[in-house]
Formats: sequence, structure tokens, C-alpha cells
Amino acid sequence: MSGKVGFVSLGCPKALVDSERILTRLAEEGYRTVERYEDADVVVVNTCGFIDAAKAESLETIEEALGSNGRVIVTGCLGADAAALESRFPELLSVSGPQATDAVVSAVRAHAPLAQDAAAAVDLERLMGPAGVKLTPPHYAYLKISEGCNHGCTFCIIPSMRGKLRSRSIDDVLREAEKLAAAGVQEVLVIAQDTSAYGVDLRYRRVLHGGRELPSDLETLCRELGRLVPWVRLHYVYPYPSVDRLLPLMAEGLVLPYLDVPLQHADPDILRAMRRPAAVENTLKRIARWREICPDLVLRSTFVVGFPGETDPAFERLLDFLEEAELDRVGCFTYSDVEGAAANGLPGHVEERVKLDRQEQLMELQARISEEKLARKVGSRMEVLVDRVEGGVAEARSRGDAPEIDGTVRVSGAAGLEPGERVWVRVTSSDTHDLHAEYLGTAVELD
Repeated sequence: MSGKVGFVSLGCPKALVDSERILTRLAEEGYRTVERYEDADVVVVNTCGFIDAAKAESLETIEEALGSNGRVIVTGCLGADAAALESRFPELLSVSGPQATDAVVSAVRAHAPLAQDAAAAVDLERLMGPAGVKLTPPHYAYLKISEGCNHGCTFCIIPSMRGKLRSRSIDDVLREAEKLAAAGVQEVLVIAQDTSAYGVDLRYRRVLHGGRELPSDLETLCRELGRLVPWVRLHYVYPYPSVDRLLPLMAEGLVLPYLDVPLQHADPDILRAMRRPAAVENTLKRIARWREICPDLVLRSTFVVGFPGETDPAFERLLDFLEEAELDRVGCFTYSDVEGAAANGLPGHVEERVKLDRQEQLMELQARISEEKLARKVGSRMEVLVDRVEGGVAEARSRGDAPEIDGTVRVSGAAGLEPGERVWVRVTSSDTHDLHAEYLGTAVELD
């Protein structure tokens, strides 16, 4: 066969990293990817199975690939229930769960063996760079530091799909970061199911790296990453007391002053029903302490409304929390049953129209908070990372903006700039989620 593989990656950044690893292995063996299903010898679909909408998208993608090509390999979170998928789609060539790089590569080999001329040696460095295949733009990359999760949240089935916490050794993570830096990456986005728990399962084992003995803990990892890559951004950080030790690194500039903390709710009864930390006052105090250490800190979080048992007073407590916490970025989801989740059997399920109304109320409140906070930045100078340039206007991100999920900074007078450049701008205006700015120059030009 010609060695052409169609590939679809669905779901979160953690699944994206799995896809990058699979594609890197396939490229090393001589396979190449094609955009059209019809042109491929086989199609690989990396699925998401976290919520109903994600499952529906995955199933629809599988159906489309089968209809267009017929030779389909499925992997990822939805593949954790292989029997269900094989029952629905008996024509599938192979089904595997998440983090199944070896299984996927073996299936591709078996069902689309390479002809000798297709398997000829390729210039891998030119093809994919020192860090392997990346599905993100060249100037930023996701860095997954662990797999799995030890939490038992009642609305989540991640542990059943991805297993318990398994941290990578710090030397392994840093070797990957060094390759990313060598490839010119300006920003690494540190991800895991629970970033704060990094190293717990290893008992923070000390290993040699670069002639030094380093413990496998998050503080040490962040300090080392900050010496390798200009921007280091932390996602999925549970608000453990140990997180306090990261704030001085942010104040020093080694790590971006940004924390993505999935708080989920603010009513103690609902948090207990979710099996989440329920001491909301402690959370507010911790946020205040973080801001004392690092005044520029940007906080992102996500919340679930309409969880079983969420009364009007419980929802009002969530709104009160948002008023007091003044978070910078907020996402809100309506609760939905997830097959296999413990919350399905809880009493007091909320009507769909009430969920949607509460979601609208919460996002209206957050829009006001966001608009007020962004307005305070007008007139200030800030460093931004350019993502794209069109017609003399750059779409960029500040240190407080993660790609795809946060706002942007639209920079005028940006003709000649290139994606991946870090430049300085002056904020000229703001709206609900985005900033507008004028280009000032690079750090060297402004010195």
C-alpha cells in the first residue's frame, strides 16, 4: 500500500497530545497523513467520550469515515468501551482506548502495510522537527506531564477511561521540553487531568538530569521549564495548598501569571455531592493570598450549573462567589448525565430549561466582570505573542490568554510581524472578552 493515513483528533488537549505521539510514530515508520478520507489506505479516529455532545461528535465522525473510506481504526476515550463500539460498528478494523499508541501503530501496520518504496527512509528532522509531529502552530505546544486521575468526582468518568494518576519522571518531561525549545516553541501549555498532583504517585522521586539531581514535583518542574521556554502556562490546577509555592515563580517571571483552576461550583452541599473540596471560604482566602503574591495573576475556571440537587439558593451562592472572586476567565456547562457516572443516580435532577436559564445568568454576570477587568487595562503596556497576521492587524495573546479558550489582543500597525513573535503593545480599548492595542516594538527596540 501507499502508506497514506487519514487522521482525526477529537476532544481535549490531552487527547491532542496522544494524537501527536501516534502521528510521530507513524511518520517514523514512513506513513504520511492525507486530508481526504477517500485518499487514505486507512483512517484513524481518536475519539472523546467525556460528555454526551463529545460522544455524539465521535460517533458521527466514525460513521462519516466508514461511509467515505470503510477502513477505520478507532482509539481514544470512547474506545475504552470497545465492546459497545464493535457492536455498533462491526466493520471497524481495530478499537483501543486512550494512550494506546502501540496498539494504533500495530493496527495501521496490519491493515495498511507499507510497500517497500513507501517505507524508504525519510528526513524526519525536516518532516517534523526535533519534537516530533505537532498539531498546534509551531510557536506553542501542549506538554502532558501525567496521565489519569485519583479523584472520584461523581460527574466524571475520566479515571475509568484513563486510569489512576501516572506521572512522567521529571527528566522525561524536561527532555521533551528541550526538544520543543530547540524547535523554536515560545509557549508550552502544561496539561494533565490533575496538574497539581504531579509526582505524588512517584513520591517525588529524585532523578539525574543535566548533571543535577531533581525531585519530580511541580514546583521544581515549573522552575526548570521556565529556564527553557519563554512562556510556561499551567492548566487544570486543583487548588491544593501546594499551589501556593508556584506563585513566587510567577512573580519572578519564570512561569506565566496564569492559573486554570477547575472549581466546578461554590455551594458546599453541591460540592460535597460532586465529591469536590467544599471549603469555599478557604478557596476565596487562597485566591486573595495568590493575588497578594502575584498581583498580575489571571485566573480561569469552569463551573457546572444544574447539578442534581442544585436549588435556587445554591445557585445564588455560586453567583455570590463569582462576584467576590472576580475571576478573569470563566466557562460554564449545564450538567448532563454521563454513562457510568455516579451523579446519574443522585436525587433532585434539574429541568433543562432551568439549567439553561442559570447558565445564561452566570455568563451574563461573568461578562460584566470580564468587561470591567479588561477596561482597567486600557492605556497599559503588555507583552503579547502573535498567533496570526492579516491585513496589517495581528491577532495576538497576552500572558493572560490561553489559545482557543480565552480572549485575544488585536494589534494594529502590525505589518511585517510573524506568528510566534513576542512584541510589546499599548492597549487602546477593550470589550467584553478582547483587547485592542497598537504595536510598540520588540523588547530590544524599547530598551
